[in-house]
Amino acid sequence: MKIRTLTPEMYGKATALLRQAFPGSSYEVQLVEKFHNNGTSVHEWVCIHTNTVIAYIAFSNAYNGSEVCGLHLAPLAVKPDFQQQGIGSELLRFALRQDVIKKQPLFVLGEPRFYQKFGFEPCAMPRCPFDTDNAHFLSIRNTTTNDFTVGYETAFDVRKPKPKQTKRKRRR
Repeated sequence: MKIRTLTPEMYGKATALLRQAFPGSSYEVQLVEKFHNNGTSVHEWVCIHTNTVIAYIAFSNAYNGSEVCGLHLAPLAVKPDFQQQGIGSELLRFALRQDVIKKQPLFVLGEPRFYQKFGFEPCAMPRCPFDTDNAHFLSIRNTTTNDFTVGYETAFDVRKPKPKQTKRKRRR
């Protein structure tokens, strides 16, 4: 098992992994594709086993207004056949040791019991726009006491197109 920085040649393999790790959801695939297509500043690593991408992790900028205030961890994915073996944990530990990651405030929206094992703590401020009571919003090295809603890269705004509305005929 090797951990490597994701390269453009591996984008297809990472996308295939995300489809398998999040069955029934296209959000994560669309998110990562937007990272790549929009030139979003993102730090990504993959875990490779026998030439197969079996895990993926990404960090993108977090914002206070237009100012970068840290990084968001999302998504973290492990291929279903390799889940519950500590691979996601090892990939996260590796990422947390990287210079570009280890000095910045980090935010994650996820399962508290999992992320607290890595030093993440419940986050009172900033507020998360996707978690109204911040119950699943955690952070590391976050010292802010300012009241603001943390911003995400525009890639996170992946929405399904609204269905076309048909014009109603007026009764006379």
